[in-house]
Amino acid sequence: MVALTPDQREYAERAESVAAEFADEAYTWRGDVPWENLRRLADTDLYCPSISAEYGGQGLGDVTAMLLTEAVGRECPDTGWFTYMQSMVAPRAIDVFGSEEVKREFLPDVTAGESFVSIAISEPDAGSDVGAMTTTVTETDGRLVCNGEKTWVGGVPFGDAAVTWVRFPDGLGSVVIPYDDPGVEIETVYTNMAGYAQTHFTIDDVVVPESHVLTRGKAAFKRQLVSLNWERLGSSVLTVAWAEAALEQALSYASEREQFGQTLDSFQGIEWKLAEMYRQVETAASLTYLSAAGAQGHERPPSRLRTSTAKLHCSQMVESVVSEAVQIVGARAYQQGHPLEHLYRLARGRRIAAGTDEMQLNTIARALKEDGLPAVSER
Repeated sequence: MVALTPDQREYAERAESVAAEFADEAYTWRGDVPWENLRRLADTDLYCPSISAEYGGQGLGDVTAMLLTEAVGRECPDTGWFTYMQSMVAPRAIDVFGSEEVKREFLPDVTAGESFVSIAISEPDAGSDVGAMTTTVTETDGRLVCNGEKTWVGGVPFGDAAVTWVRFPDGLGSVVIPYDDPGVEIETVYTNMAGYAQTHFTIDDVVVPESHVLTRGKAAFKRQLVSLNWERLGSSVLTVAWAEAALEQALSYASEREQFGQTLDSFQGIEWKLAEMYRQVETAASLTYLSAAGAQGHERPPSRLRTSTAKLHCSQMVESVVSEAVQIVGARAYQQGHPLEHLYRLARGRRIAAGTDEMQLNTIARALKEDGLPAVSER
């Protein structure tokens, strides 16, 4: 893994110290929002580190947000998910692409741990196929008007708005849609395997102020697509945190549980499992942080080749590691309510969310065909 700077190490140590306070209530949220944890992070100047300081963040960049996600997600997987989503996904898009007006409207409440902004991309007939989106923004009587529908959107029941991908007459783009607009109708709230709500909502003649347009036009939307490389790394480091949490539980249980007159970790078969789990976790962490190396702020994002590789590897890694932790702990871990049972359900979703395994493979193959292997000097 890339060595941290002194400032990054100090930040990570502070994050670990505060995250330790979340351990007692970890695995108890069951789809609820750990608002008190988010506010605690905000009060200690840790929350949303990659959001600009003038809107309540720290302006420290995306690598710092990755460190926060790992430190927090290792102690409380649910709080880790929220730190990732609000540091590296929708609010980050508002911070990077938004007008001063829309930033001031939404970001201060997010960075204070009081609000949640979602990302809305998928539609009933357009999931991975973004080009098939039919949610549109058209100009009517001098106003921008949005119509369409979005599904599988996380955070709607407790959120305030969504960064919504749409189709303009001149191509794809993105706008901010508040949920309290009278043209937004919640159609269905699903509960996924991890216990989180995912929502299908419709958008009927919602007027979009120019200030709420984030990207429009081919060049602007391409910048937003490139910015997704950071989201992929955020998802990758979140899975690293969850895998670390699972490995720690397996280690603890194996050192205490006795069978046939000795602890489980005395059996070579269990030793090998633990060693293999660590190999997978450390390989994933190294790949993730190396993929971010050399990227500075938003001017030099990490490459699509490396970030898609990290996302694919980490999503598969966490499912494997958590599954082996369940195997070591046995029947206890297979019961509803056990921390490893919760981690197992969380882990499975990462092979779908933030880009499916199959889409990452497509991206990797296209990047290799177009650009070839990265040069040694690009390490």
